[in-house]
Amino acid sequence: MKEIVTIQVGGFANFIGSHFWNFQDDLLGLAEDSQADPVYRNQSLNMDVLYRAGETQQGASTYTPRLVSIDFQGSLGSLSSRGSLYNSAPSSDPLHISTWSGNVSRQVSEPHKKNLFLQSLYEEELEKPTSSVDGPHKFKDEDLVECLQSGVQFWTDFSKVHFHLQSLYEVSGLYVDPEDFNNYGIGKSVFSGGLHGEEITERLRFFVEECDCIQGIQFIVDDSGGFTGVASDFLENIADEYSNTPVLLYSARSPGSCTRPINRNDSILRSLHDAISFSKFSSYCNLIVPIGSPSISKSKATTTLNINDENLFHCSGVYAAALHSTTLPLRMEPPGPAVESQYVTGALDFNRFVTMLACQGRQNIVATLDVAMPAPPLTGNLDQHSFLERLYSLTPELNEDAEDSQAVESMTVHGALHAGGNRASILEVKDSISSAYKSATTRPLFSHLSAALCPLPIPLPFPSMFRNHVSQSGLLLDKPISRSQSRSSLDVHSIPMAARLRSSNAVLPYIEKRLGNLRKLGIQRGSPGTGLLRSWGLEKEEVEDMGEVLSKMVQALNPRPEESSDSD
Repeated sequence: MKEIVTIQVGGFANFIGSHFWNFQDDLLGLAEDSQADPVYRNQSLNMDVLYRAGETQQGASTYTPRLVSIDFQGSLGSLSSRGSLYNSAPSSDPLHISTWSGNVSRQVSEPHKKNLFLQSLYEEELEKPTSSVDGPHKFKDEDLVECLQSGVQFWTDFSKVHFHLQSLYEVSGLYVDPEDFNNYGIGKSVFSGGLHGEEITERLRFFVEECDCIQGIQFIVDDSGGFTGVASDFLENIADEYSNTPVLLYSARSPGSCTRPINRNDSILRSLHDAISFSKFSSYCNLIVPIGSPSISKSKATTTLNINDENLFHCSGVYAAALHSTTLPLRMEPPGPAVESQYVTGALDFNRFVTMLACQGRQNIVATLDVAMPAPPLTGNLDQHSFLERLYSLTPELNEDAEDSQAVESMTVHGALHAGGNRASILEVKDSISSAYKSATTRPLFSHLSAALCPLPIPLPFPSMFRNHVSQSGLLLDKPISRSQSRSSLDVHSIPMAARLRSSNAVLPYIEKRLGNLRKLGIQRGSPGTGLLRSWGLEKEEVEDMGEVLSKMVQALNPRPEESSDSD
């Protein structure tokens, strides 16, 4: 068994992670449900890759994500940092400390109350041991959907998953407001100062050491605030301690960070933050996927999704669905060398996955993420070529018109449908995608296809974001089903998905912008950002080394980088 450990660092990363684990939880539940579609019971996915089996101190069996989640103190809402399975925390009440004889004052903040959705989950847990048949429901599903659509404040507000007591880490003692925790330097001091770094590293070690054979680490991090500094130091520790373990990093930009700078100093801070954090990340991971489109609602997504870009609950759901799909090959169970599976094809292990994208052809560790959600039908009014054209990018700052004959792609299609709504077989998916690539005007140097019969289940806490021509099974219809502009998980139960990771020169503007800003603001004589960089603990020689790293990344994609690397 080859396990994967997941790390989530920062608020937006945890919003994405919450949706991601909800998808996994739904797949687990459907696999055990005798009334569910048989495709879920025969999905040929090994969930042990992501989960660990264990038990509580009372002997109850547990199955929890192999996860380390890092966020601000107070970011867990009504959930304890020990999770919901391990509630017997040792007392730290100062009134019981016998060595103190003076007066004690106590300040206690009111705990956050569970919202309607979490209350319903709690009631279901209480009823499980005693109820053999479904009784009258105390909560109406429509009320739960409405509660989530308008009232999500924390990522735990819509989480269905139980967590291990080592998983949830709250960074305490910052003494700054979250909005001021906004740059690389302040985050770096958090990890290296005090005990935070040691405690976080020890939690990762707990999960890694119980693995039979860890195959990789998938890392999701906020790239627009202080958690980049926390993550870069954490990644450096990982590179030192687990040098043979590949790391796939999703660098996620939240909608709030896409606003325009308020003044020149703010602009310099943001530009240097982006350059430094990206350079640091690229030094310690095997593949980076920047995600965080400034406006999903203005992309091709509008044909199928009704998105509120500024709503973290909404947009994080799209990114989580794409992450689930792109990493699906890592959880597929290969049938054997001489056997063709009717449920999955194109299984990959972690090392081959990242090496294929980063090292095949030229060296480029930055990949772009594209998705079609829901994926269009394989047959019908949409021709084969338009299947690829329906993919839209979730990676910012790209050259969308770039043509690259040396591009390398990994495409995942699962739950594909025909125009009539019938599920497409694995062979039909392979033939259809092969035909689409053959008819495309520009073909990649190499492409790998993974396919699965199992669609993406849409759990109840998923946002109401599907357009009114998306059917219950995710089929795109010619005519609207209802007058409502948005359909919820009560209306759409599953969807076909197509997602693609692509290594190509389309990402050049993203890298060039960071190189240009680093040179202009931090390296050139008289640069206005040298004092800021010094306050972050970065000396001139280290910053120049970062510039060299970025310059080599540009040269790998563009033989004449100097023509375009001085961008603002």
